[in-house]
Amino acid sequence: MAVQSPEREGLADASKPEPHSRDQRDTWGLRRLVASMVVLLVIFVLTHVFLVQGFFIPTSSMEPTLHGCSACDGDRVLVDRMAVRTDAIHRGDVVVFRDSKGWLPHPSDASAPVVEWLELAGLAPDESGENLVKRVIGLDGDRVEARGGVLYVNGVRLLEPYLPPGVRASATDFAVTVPDDHLWVMGDNRDDSADSRSHLNDPGGPFIAEADVVGKAFAIVWPLQRSGAIDAPPTFDEAALARPD
Repeated sequence: MAVQSPEREGLADASKPEPHSRDQRDTWGLRRLVASMVVLLVIFVLTHVFLVQGFFIPTSSMEPTLHGCSACDGDRVLVDRMAVRTDAIHRGDVVVFRDSKGWLPHPSDASAPVVEWLELAGLAPDESGENLVKRVIGLDGDRVEARGGVLYVNGVRLLEPYLPPGVRASATDFAVTVPDDHLWVMGDNRDDSADSRSHLNDPGGPFIAEADVVGKAFAIVWPLQRSGAIDAPPTFDEAALARPD
C-alpha cells in the first residue's frame, strides 16, 4: 500500500478550495433576505394599486353598514378595484367613486365628509381627488322610484334591512330612469346622506358615471370587532328586478 509523504499531503490539502467563511455565509443570507423582502413588497404594492385598496370611512352616511365619523376612528374597508374592470358591479353593492361632479361642499377641507384614501401599508394614494361611498340602487336602464317612503326598482319593492331602525327608504318622492353607463346611488342612512336624490336638479344630474367608480367595498377590516364581509341583501337577487326590454 502506497503511503503519501507528509510533504505531498500538505500540497494536496493546499490545493483544495477553502470553504466560505462565516462572514461570507452571513452576507449571502442577508442578501437573500433583502431580495425576498423586496419581492414581497413589490407584490404587496401591485396588489394594492391594481387589485385591492384600503379606505377610511369618516362619515355617518352609510350607517349602520359602515361606521364613520370625522372626529373619531371610522371603519377601514377593503375595495375590490377589479370589479370595475370585470363589470362586476351589481345592484346592492357598496361602491367607492370619485367626486367628479363636485358633490362635496369643501373638497379641499380635510375635515369635509368624504371617504379619504387610507393605504393600509401607509402608501401614498394614486388618486388626487376626493371620493364618496354609497350603495348602488339602480344600474343603467333601471327605473328607480320612491313613493310614500318606499323604494322601487323596475316596479319591484326593495326590502332594505340595512336601513337604520325607523328610517324610511326616502323622505321625498322621485322617479328616474338611469342613463347608459351610469348608476343611481344612495346612502344607507337615508336621513343623513347627500346622495343621488340631493342632486336631481344639478346641472350635472344625479347619476354617477360608471367610469368614476373606484371599486366595490367587500370587507371591513378594522376595527376587529366589526370585521367581516359587506354583502348585498337578497332583495337585489329577485329575478323581477331584471331590466325591462
